[in-house]
Amino acid sequence: MSDIALSPGARPVPIPVADLLPWAVFAGLILLLAIYFVGAEEGATSLISGMYVHEFVHDARHLLGFPCH
Repeated sequence: MSDIALSPGARPVPIPVADLLPWAVFAGLILLLAIYFVGAEEGATSLISGMYVHEFVHDARHLLGFPCH
């Protein structure tokens, strides 16, 4: 057994919004990029030639309700 006990006066330290903002922006950009590749990466809006990305995210497209064929 461990001899470590919690101090009854210990409180969690709040994280300032200024420290969270860059991570929130980064996560938002990654999510927007993922939505683009799942939802719009085919046909005329394609950034990558070929059907490799479309086939890679094909099941995710159907799961999220995006039409593709």
